[in-house]
Amino acid sequence: MILNERESRHEQVLRVARQMMTAARTAPKAKGVDIIETITVTEEELKLLADKMNQIAEAEDRKSFARDAGNVLQSECVVLIGTRELPLGLNCGYCGSATCAARTEGVPCAINSVDVGIAIGSACATAADLRVDTRVMYSAGLAAQRLGWMEGCRTLLAILVSASSKSPFFDRKV
Repeated sequence: MILNERESRHEQVLRVARQMMTAARTAPKAKGVDIIETITVTEEELKLLADKMNQIAEAEDRKSFARDAGNVLQSECVVLIGTRELPLGLNCGYCGSATCAARTEGVPCAINSVDVGIAIGSACATAADLRVDTRVMYSAGLAAQRLGWMEGCRTLLAILVSASSKSPFFDRKV
């Protein structure tokens, strides 16, 4: 048997994406409460995501969204990691309110956001261990949120994934 890497690359990247989602799931979470959600977007959905990002760029004069949309189209897949909102009763004050009960509706729980960050770091470390290029983007996460892909997730970030001879996420045009 002869196995050509170019013919099996996409399949391999999808295996890595699955491992990234598992890494996000098993990452430490505040009080051990799991409110993390993950999905992987491929093929036609990448185009939908890029189109939404371009719409945001135009409608809201956010040029970086158009640049980032180009990177989405260069990706093999995008791993989305979000958190459902659930104040954990720690009364930490990091959201700006003295207690969880006093938190203004719509203001994200800071600890939930930290949990997303830890999950993102764990997923990216997994990709790095497997020598796959990634780029974390809030812009793609916001576009996915507006597309309704992860309903109920307050904080949503995207990890673009690529396995090519040179990372498309490195020399980006401003």
